[in-house]
Amino acid sequence: MPDSDPDPSPSSDPTAASGGAPIHVPIELGARSYDVVVGAGLIATAGRDLSPLLRRRRAVILTDRTVAGLWLPALERALADAGIACESIVVRPGEGAKSFGVFEEVLERLLTLGVERGDCLLALGGGVIGDLTGFAASVLRRGVPFVQIPTTLLAQVDSSVGGKTAINARAGKNLIGTFHQPRRVLADTGALATLPEREMKAGYAEVVKYGLLGDAAFFAWLEAHGRDVLARVPGALTHAVATSVRAKAAIVAADEHETGARALLNLGHTFGHALEAETGYSDRLLHGEGVAIGMALAFRLSEALGLAPPGEAARVTAHLAACGLPASLRDVPGTPLPADRLLAHMAQDKKVDDGRITFILARRIGEAVIERTVPLERVRDLLLSEGAGA
Repeated sequence: MPDSDPDPSPSSDPTAASGGAPIHVPIELGARSYDVVVGAGLIATAGRDLSPLLRRRRAVILTDRTVAGLWLPALERALADAGIACESIVVRPGEGAKSFGVFEEVLERLLTLGVERGDCLLALGGGVIGDLTGFAASVLRRGVPFVQIPTTLLAQVDSSVGGKTAINARAGKNLIGTFHQPRRVLADTGALATLPEREMKAGYAEVVKYGLLGDAAFFAWLEAHGRDVLARVPGALTHAVATSVRAKAAIVAADEHETGARALLNLGHTFGHALEAETGYSDRLLHGEGVAIGMALAFRLSEALGLAPPGEAARVTAHLAACGLPASLRDVPGTPLPADRLLAHMAQDKKVDDGRITFILARRIGEAVIERTVPLERVRDLLLSEGAGA
């Protein structure tokens, strides 16, 4: 595997052009190791890049209607230019695609196409498509290879890396899934040019997460240059994506199946998933927006419990607000969210252990910790103080 590039200093010029070869970030998992490739123009060269990985020169692309209109023709051309035959499956956009019904339709379609173990599935889209494709690949014929080609910032820095796949259940989000590592991740930063502003900001919340959970210097860099990332300045964007992927790579390599340190990647997610569930996984609150609010709540809870010193939560909130992200329950449009219902959603979280809700809290910016003994009355008090309904 190509070596990864040196980690740029937080003081490096974020407006510098990112030209040159793409950055390769290795995910070290022994025989299942793979690269996350970060750079512009990777969809156009995907066929050439993926050819050495394919046992058969055939692939099936899974995408949604929105992404298909933007990037599917370019990917199909790239595969054809490399002599790779392909078919495409297009599903509806949005979180609703991560359902049993759509999952069944996708599997039946793949079987109708005669997909064999030597074929490869390509996930072209955001986190929903990545999760759906990865889960399908993990169970079809007891496992076929797949490649992630994420087209959103959130998917590039988080969900495409690490092999977690899932669909949603009535009881909650991502409760049914597997660990199935991709063969490669092609994070084409050029694809973010078509990403709507709101989704760009939502993805940026996951970038902030990496600074908050383990890299205070990166968070400081984001405080100075986060608006450049959101403006898609090439050098700043590439640095943010590559740094985030490196952070996740280190955690995944140490704890692939989330039995320990990998849980830290869920900073903000216990609160965030509860908010998503209560708002019906709708446009009322995007995933990254829920994570942003969740991270702010996690730092406020950390301060309330005496775990973090005063002032850390205010700094987190200030940066999120400066980048146009919500940081409070009061920022969720519509009627106040009931505190008890939010707690009930948290009780369905994947990280519940022996009936106890696991919270990812913080000792300070750059040092997250796993806490399994947080009194729920303290969480309820926080929710009420933040504007939740009684």
